[in-house]
Order: sequence, then C-alpha cells, then structure tokens
Amino acid sequence: MTEDQVRILRDELHYHEHKYYVENQPEISDVEFDMLMKVLEKLEKENPSLITPNSPTQRVGGQMVLGERIRHHGLMLSLENTYTSEELYDFDRRIRKTLPDQEIKYVVELKVDGLGVALNYEDGYLSYGLTRGDGDFGEDVTANVRTIKSIPLKLKQLNYMSVPSILEVRGEVFIPKSQLGKVNELRINAGESPFANTRNAAAGSLRLLDSNIVTQRPLDIFIYRLSYGVDLETHDQGLKMLVDLGFKVNEMANVYSSMEEVIQYYYEWRDQYKNLDYDTDGIVVKVNNINHQELLGVRTKSPRWAICCKFPASQATTRINQIEIQVGRTGVLTPVATLDPVEIAGARIKNATLHNEQEITRKDIRVGDWIVLERSGDVIPKVVSVLAEKRSGWEKVFRFPNTCPSCGEQVQRSEQETAIRCINVECPDQRKRRIEHFVSRNALNIEGLGKQTVKQLIEVGLVSNIADLYHLQKDDLLVLEGFGDQSAENLISAIASSKQKPASRVLFGLGILHVGQSAADLLIDYFVSIGAISVAEVGQIGTIHGIGSRTAESVVDFFAQPDNRELFDQLKLAGLRMRAEAPVDLGQVEGSFLGKTFVLTGTLIGMTRSMASERIKLMGGKVSSNVSKNTDFLVGGENAGNKKNQAIALGIQILTEDTFLEMIDSV
Repeated sequence: MTEDQVRILRDELHYHEHKYYVENQPEISDVEFDMLMKVLEKLEKENPSLITPNSPTQRVGGQMVLGERIRHHGLMLSLENTYTSEELYDFDRRIRKTLPDQEIKYVVELKVDGLGVALNYEDGYLSYGLTRGDGDFGEDVTANVRTIKSIPLKLKQLNYMSVPSILEVRGEVFIPKSQLGKVNELRINAGESPFANTRNAAAGSLRLLDSNIVTQRPLDIFIYRLSYGVDLETHDQGLKMLVDLGFKVNEMANVYSSMEEVIQYYYEWRDQYKNLDYDTDGIVVKVNNINHQELLGVRTKSPRWAICCKFPASQATTRINQIEIQVGRTGVLTPVATLDPVEIAGARIKNATLHNEQEITRKDIRVGDWIVLERSGDVIPKVVSVLAEKRSGWEKVFRFPNTCPSCGEQVQRSEQETAIRCINVECPDQRKRRIEHFVSRNALNIEGLGKQTVKQLIEVGLVSNIADLYHLQKDDLLVLEGFGDQSAENLISAIASSKQKPASRVLFGLGILHVGQSAADLLIDYFVSIGAISVAEVGQIGTIHGIGSRTAESVVDFFAQPDNRELFDQLKLAGLRMRAEAPVDLGQVEGSFLGKTFVLTGTLIGMTRSMASERIKLMGGKVSSNVSKNTDFLVGGENAGNKKNQAIALGIQILTEDTFLEMIDSV
C-alpha cells in the first residue's frame, strides 16, 4: 500500500511540476504542491528503500564533482554565424545546389543565449546531463540539471509509440532577464561580484559544486532537438515529440518553404527580441528534412544544414587610454586596449583585444582615440571603427615592439602568419600562461590553482614548469599569501587527484600549438598513448581524419624539442596517465574495432544502445549518430529506418545485431 502511495504521489508531483514550470498553467496552489511534497518526503523518510533518483524529492543532489567527461552520442556542433539577409540567401543557394529538385523546408527558431546541454534518458528516466564541452566530450553536470524544474525527471508516455529505451535531447539552459537582479543581489550580499549577463549567470550556476545552492538559482531550459534514440523524418516532427514527452520547447519555432519567409521572420524578431524575458542573439535556420540533413553532412565544427543569423550587435563609444601587449602561452604577442569603462548589453567593458599588428594598422587605431566598441553576440568586445573626426591631435600612433615585453628577447615575424611571437621558451609570461592552461578546467582542472596562485608560485621560485606542481608540499604553500592549513591541504589534494585525469586531458594540457580538445581526443583515440604520439611522424599523424597538416607538424615539432621531451618524462614519472584506459588489448582488435566508425540504428535486443556504444568505444572504435562516407559499419536493430537505406546507398557494411555481438565475442 505504501509503495502505491509513493508511486501515485510521485506521478502527481511530476504532473504538477510540468503544468507549472513547462506549460505555465498551474492547477493547484504553491501551498497545495508543498503539502503533497511533504507527504512524499515523510513516506520516503519512513521507507528509505523506496527512494529513487528520479523522485521529485531528489532534485537537489548535494555535492557534484566537476571535470568528469562523457562522450556525447553524436558530435554537439556549433553553428556557422551570419549577419545579413544576403548571407542567408547564399545558404539557401548552397542547400538547393546540393539537393536539386528536392522540396526544401526550413525550421526557424530563436537562438537562446544560454549554456548548451545534452540530457540523456534511459527507460524514460533522466540518467545524466552534460555540457557541450568540446563537442565530442561533455562535462557531467547531472546533479545540477536535476534541480531545474522544467526538466522532466520522468518522461510522459506517448500514445503513438513506446518511449525509446535510450534517448538524448539537447537544449539551452538560461536564467530569465527578470531574475538576474535577484541573483546578483544574493551574490553581492555574499561578498561576490555580480554576473555581467544572464548567460554568465546560467553557466556559472550550472557549474557550482553544491546543487543545494543551484536550486536557489532560477534556471530554466528550452529543448531544441531530439538528438538520439528515434529515427525521425523531420526536425519539426521531433519538436512535436519533445512536447509530447513533457519537455519545454520554445513556441516561437516555425516551418517555412522559402528563404523570403525566413528573412521576414528574422526582421520581425530583430525589432522585438529585446522584449522577451530571455536573452537571444539571433535566429537559427535548419533544413527540416532529416534525410536531407544527413545528405548535406557536417564540416569539422558545424553542420552544413543549419546556420545562425545574428541580430545586430550592441555598440557603444569610448576612449582608448593605453595599448598593452600580452604574451600568450605559445609566445604570440597580442595587443589589448585599456578603455574608459563603458556598459554594453549589461556588461561593464574595460578592455578589448586589438587582435594583431595588421588590425591596428588597417583601422589606424591610436592611443587616445575615440572608438566604436561592439559586443558581437553580446559576448566578445571588439573595436569596430575609429572616430577620426573626434581626434584632438594628441593621439599617439602605436608601434609594435621588436622585443618581448616580458623577457626582452627579440620577437619573430613570419610571412606565413600574422602572429608576432616571442620564441624564448623561458619567457616568464609564456611559462605562466602554460601553467595556467595546464591547470584550467578543460585540461587538468586543478581547483584552487588560479592565476594569482600560479603567479606567486613562479615568483617565489617554487614552480618553473608544469611538472614542478607535482613536487609541491603543504609547507611550501603556507608561505604564500592567502594560504592556511586547510587551503594548502585542499590544493595538494587537488593536484594529486589530477593524476587520474584521462591522457587526452594531459595531452591537451601540454599546450601544443593547434592541438585543442578535439584534436587531443582524436590523437589519443588513434595512438592510444602520448608516448606513441611523441615518436610519430608527420605522415602518420596526418592520416587521422580531422587532423590537419599544420597540427601534425606542430605535434612533431613539439616533441622534437629536448625541453619538451624532458617535461613529458617528468610528468610520466610523476604518475600522470599517459595512455587511454582500455579493458581489452587494442592490439588484438585492430582489424575489427580500432579506429572504425559505427552507427547504431533501430532497436537492439541483446543490449541497450548506450551499452553497445560504450563497448565500441572501449575497444577503440568510434560511434557517430550520422551515416556518411566515413562510416565503416552500420549496426541495424529492429525497425531500422532511413539510416539503413542511406548506408545501403553508400555501400557501407551493415551488421545485424547477432553479427555485431559475434564481433564483440571474438575479441
């Protein structure tokens, strides 16, 4: 009887959460809702064996460990940006040229300016949530997404099909503009700096370590794509299914048959988007037909079947007080303008990058100039133009230095690139930036090791390179400003924990020129260990799909330097992970799994899709959600749809589930 009571109460609370937070049509008062919740809490407290992770009482999950990365079911790509109607027409012409004689329809949606997430459901219940990360791997933020009331912990049943056993949806987490003031008031009262805008507030909230604090933030979400688990005919069909499953979808989406209608939608919203209670910086245009999307394919970072057209950026005028040179971790000298502070789109701007020497010359930017400053997409400040008519004659032409402002060594100019570099590997600023990069969130993620601490460690001589971090002792830190017993212990513990980070994080953390997170993952997937990468030749590295010749040359050049070889050896001795974790001998499976790309479609009987995906990845393979010429195998379960037909058309080998299981068993 008690078990039935708990089940009925949970279903009722899920229903009322959906009516209140998704449909904005509450059927009971807050007091009545709270009373139902208290009854459920009492029953679960008396019967702890009945508590489940997806109970409404479990939305607040305590502490969260950031830094754990999980691979998305398919790449979570960014969008190509455009800014004019003519560029939208160009997009339309490209689509119709690739798909001649096809009926093309577009789904157009507002682009919400928040933090992209992927939510995964198993057997109808929320299993985990990820940030976008590098597009291939996302950061696990499950405990925090559970606190967002508009995210269903349990999916609604469909009357036209069963809910897929594995389902992934993607959406944008945001904080309403009307709530930002309240959030900032709490931060100010707690002695913290206010968020500059709602996007920063959403991103900062979702990465908090304590979900009890997150639940105090008014986070909301719009789901914009059903990305895995169902074979759909159109994107619009997916949006309707998302609503049926209980997700909150932006109602401003429309389907159009011509680019003229799309552009009319753009101009309508360009004039009124600021009246919305959430930040949006443009529209997203997507080819509606899923088969058309698959035929169009993707580029390295963005799909060919979708584009974002941004609304005009926010601008303001201010004055340049000084131009300073910053030295990056790869030695690039970047000019930065120090400005009279000015507010744009809710953010107080004090500095703006001037990019490089050519940009300063082209725009004739001088110290003392009045300029037009713009935040493109309300995020990145840049100088649009100089107001030459306001010059007084006291402005100074800026001369790029011939020596590094950090170490005094001669800088190097190259005809092959615009960057001006300091090539002194012992340059103090480069050393500092390399360490900052190594300990950053996307690399080794060493909490408590911020810029100020890195600066102190270098200044007192405790650290000269990243390997030195692993020789620090608690007593070493106690001499630094701001450190006591507990904070010193915490940092030493965080440094020790970083040794367990995956090899791809270590490779990315080395700061090799042109090796971002995606390239690091690809290199580790192919070579398995950093040791193998360190002795690889340009030709070997260049054969990896997704790795360009410049990246291959940069990797070889990096490990050819004796100092870098020694650094690699020191990190290896310190105990960092230098190879991918694999439960099987990858040498045994090179012919069947290693480096091969699989696509899963239809319903599998012997295992779930997520289980199959994990087995493929653990044996050195890759899993993609889209069929393309780069696909090696398609595993077709029951009710396989368009993907199977596309694989047949491309001549891709199709495996039945039994054949696939035999491949696994043969390893």
